Amino acid sequence: MYIWIAWYRKKGLIRKKGVLAVIVVSSAVVFLLLVAFFHYFGRRQRRTARARNSEKLFSFTTFGDPLGEKEIDESRRNGDFPFFDLSTIAAATNNFSSDNKLGQGGFGPVYKGVLLNGKEIAVKRLSKHSGQGVEEFKNEIVLIAKLQHRNLVRMLGCCVEGEEKMLIYEFLPNKSLDSIIFDESKRSVLDWKKRLEIICGIARGMLYLHQDSRFRVIHRDLKASNVLLDATMNPKISDFGMARMFGGDQIEGDTKRVVGTYGYMSPEYAMHGHFSMKSDVYSFGVLLLEIITGKKNSSYFPDAPSLSLVGHVWELWKEDKALEAVDSALGNSYSGYEFLKCIQIGLLCVQEHATHRPTMSTVVFMLSNETTIPLPKHPAFIVKKINTGDKISSSEETNSVNGVTVTMIQAR
Repeated sequence: MYIWIAWYRKKGLIRKKGVLAVIVVSSAVVFLLLVAFFHYFGRRQRRTARARNSEKLFSFTTFGDPLGEKEIDESRRNGDFPFFDLSTIAAATNNFSSDNKLGQGGFGPVYKGVLLNGKEIAVKRLSKHSGQGVEEFKNEIVLIAKLQHRNLVRMLGCCVEGEEKMLIYEFLPNKSLDSIIFDESKRSVLDWKKRLEIICGIARGMLYLHQDSRFRVIHRDLKASNVLLDATMNPKISDFGMARMFGGDQIEGDTKRVVGTYGYMSPEYAMHGHFSMKSDVYSFGVLLLEIITGKKNSSYFPDAPSLSLVGHVWELWKEDKALEAVDSALGNSYSGYEFLKCIQIGLLCVQEHATHRPTMSTVVFMLSNETTIPLPKHPAFIVKKINTGDKISSSEETNSVNGVTVTMIQAR
């Protein structure tokens, strides 16, 4: 280039200012090309690093078979499961500002974020000191990446960079069911019609997991805090970190590592580590009774302080006084017939023996149709845990746990 410039100058075809302009323009072009090259190279390096991190994270499967690994690999190849940059999530959450924090779970803190396109998101950030870890993180991604149902929370993607591991979900403005149903100042917003819709929505979501999805999924931690509510109070089942997925004809399993929440676990699971679709049915039954009564299973009942909610409702049912369990916040909005029907279904779901509990398909049918419903037998875990000295404790653990001392739960 400089040879040509010298030649032109020698020939008197350009002036000194023209030479300077050509040099400046040429230098600018070269600079821009270098910037573009390094930007492209940097992005490619970051993309390669993220892919390497995700491959490392999912290089082995949670379940001891290739099922989960195959699912996440397909999701990555098909591009239907995005991996977000850490910088994108940090910007969306205002660098994980405390003002954006929605809550704290066993997984870690949850933040509200807004992407550049205006879409609102919820970000679950794995805490370094979390009781849950990489296994649960993988588990949730593998399970929910391919699950799509209007009553399951929708995962938008994840972020895996260095030690940072985050799950990105759709944002649900009304938070979790427990934040409303157990709050005396808020639960009146859920009239009887809306509570029935929530119950039916949860039932349909569980039916999808047990029967209608590509793989059979047992949630193992269904409870009020793991049901989120959208803008119109439609329920979305969340938190699949402890769920188990089965292929083929397998419908049950055993584990030495009992996980779940006190008060929601079936007796065969809490005491023997045996889980199945019927253990989820038990959890659903407890949740149903909580929704229609507005009481936690661990609530204190003055007339029978040793009883759990299940035990309290059972005693009222035996004495034909079940209507006394109606949540006072419902006023006159409820139907006595529908309330008693829900009580009966709830008690059937919490039967002591798994074989006596209905399947979720039967539950959905009973909730949606006028049909003959079997009479429930004596349910399990009607007495709250008892502390040393026969002192009754009116509170129970509400957090998900990775290990359960089963002697802390007593059945009558």
